[in-house]
Parts: sequence; structure tokens; C-alpha cells
Amino acid sequence: MRRDVFQALADPTRRAILLLLASQAMTPNAIAEEFQTSRQAVSKHIQMLTECELVKQEQQGREIYYSLEITKMQEIDQWLAQFKKIWESRFDQLDNVLLTIKKNKK
Repeated sequence: MRRDVFQALADPTRRAILLLLASQAMTPNAIAEEFQTSRQAVSKHIQMLTECELVKQEQQGREIYYSLEITKMQEIDQWLAQFKKIWESRFDQLDNVLLTIKKNKK
């Protein structure tokens, strides 16, 4: 079952896991050690991130390592960039209005 990426990103624990994996690949046990929750709960978070293709797993010997799926993160970044342009444009317009008001007060 494929899940919604933004549903996955909505959870603070999953966002924290993504931050951990941004710097290095980690085993589920290493990830779980970073949280005040059960290994099973962390595994469910990892499963959802995997289903959303935000993380990928790689078998190395008997261990499974999870790492950030950069391509998917880039897709999200590109999608969000559209909104960033809109926000920046609106902030620029607000700056212009505030400058106009400030000049008129002098």
C-alpha cells in the first residue's frame, strides 16, 4: 500500500528520523536508540517512510541499513519551491507597501 508523502512528513518522529538519515545510513536499532519509544514503534515509522519512498533499505550482511531517498526529497523540494516563489513575491509586495507607508509618514 502506498501512502501519502505529506502524511509521513506530518509526524515529528518521522521528520526526526529523516534528519538522522540525512547524514548517514543507519540500522533500525541505531535509529531506535535515538528515541524514547519502543523499537516496534520506530519500526512502524520506518515502514511508513519506506512505503512513501522517503527512505530506502539496503541489506549489508545480516544488517539492514536505511538511508534517505534523495530523489524523492528533491521531488518534494521542487513541489514546495512553487509555493516559496509565491510567498516571496507576497513578502516583496508587503515590503513595498511598508516602505511606501514609511515614506508617506515623513
